[in-house]
Amino acid sequence: MTYRMILNQTSYFGRGALANLVPELKKREYAKALIVTDKGIRNAGTLDLVTKALDEGNFAFEVYDDVVPNPPVEDVQKGVEALKASGADVLIGLGGGSPQDTAKAIGIIGANPEFADVLSLEGVADTKKPSVPIVGIPTTAGTASETTINYVITDTKKQRKFVCVDPHDIPVLAIVDPDLMDGMPRSLKVATGLDALTHAIEGYITPGAWELSDAVHLKAIEMIAANLRKAAEGDKDAVEKMGYASYIAGMGYSNVGLGLVHGMAHPLGGRYNAMHGVANGILLAPVMRYNAEYTGEKYRDIAHAFGFEGAYKVSLEEAREEAVNAVAQLTKDLGNPLKISEVGVTEEGLDDLAQDAFDDVCTPGNPRPATKEDIRALYASLL
Repeated sequence: MTYRMILNQTSYFGRGALANLVPELKKREYAKALIVTDKGIRNAGTLDLVTKALDEGNFAFEVYDDVVPNPPVEDVQKGVEALKASGADVLIGLGGGSPQDTAKAIGIIGANPEFADVLSLEGVADTKKPSVPIVGIPTTAGTASETTINYVITDTKKQRKFVCVDPHDIPVLAIVDPDLMDGMPRSLKVATGLDALTHAIEGYITPGAWELSDAVHLKAIEMIAANLRKAAEGDKDAVEKMGYASYIAGMGYSNVGLGLVHGMAHPLGGRYNAMHGVANGILLAPVMRYNAEYTGEKYRDIAHAFGFEGAYKVSLEEAREEAVNAVAQLTKDLGNPLKISEVGVTEEGLDDLAQDAFDDVCTPGNPRPATKEDIRALYASLL
């Protein structure tokens, strides 16, 4: 068996890490940046922190801030035109998953214009050239797009999200500065934190996992279990730890894949515009229970990471139940929705959701094979 790991060339972590942005850009001999972000980042003042650093470093830039949650094909295409018009030779993806994913799609098409329809990037596209260089600067602790080879775009015409997997899209530089994360509203801290937890758990139990991915995923689970509740309430140290945990989980899942939670969450975003982390939070514990008998001893480790001292002493069945219950309790404590009806799903929508989830690129990474009927039943249990 051969395993592959693809990681950033360079990453900076810690409060004040943004100070490394301009020196790195100049060292790499870039001339002008296009910042890809959204109106929320601008209105929160976070964009100003980045533009101030660029101004003080005398580095030219323009801003494309039309990104929206669950970014559609059309916004990517507008971003490609903005890149061409700007003359920029480097992209800065500033924000959560939506701006960073949009930056990746823009960068890939900028270097590979034959994929300008965007839709042809779905799955593992045969791009020939590396993306226009990307700097990933997260303002949330969840997606870890700054260190992954994945991005997700929405086909609004078909009401579906599609996943793109491309080693050419990984940012050359990541800057994880918790100073940019403190201002997240509580709801976003919860949603992105549950997304990070889902990455860590799904990456830990997928059949493609191996020793190195296991090491980073288990550490991420441990850090999230210890810090997400506190981060949601504004504890700055916990916010910082969540930023690192998100990145650590991204190092792993980007290389080994995800599973049915993501496969089922994507249609909730595509058809109902559900926030991705919220959808993951609804699904994580129920899908963990569905998968339990197909995960070997790994739920013992998850239970232990959540603080269950008897994880390696009790029966495997009890350890598995403790792991599932710990995740379910965390989700409940955080106030995340627990039913898909809370994001607008009705009985009439289940067949389409099940088909979309069955077809999703993440679903084959699940440790327990799932038929379309299995998936529909899981959705139905959460109405």
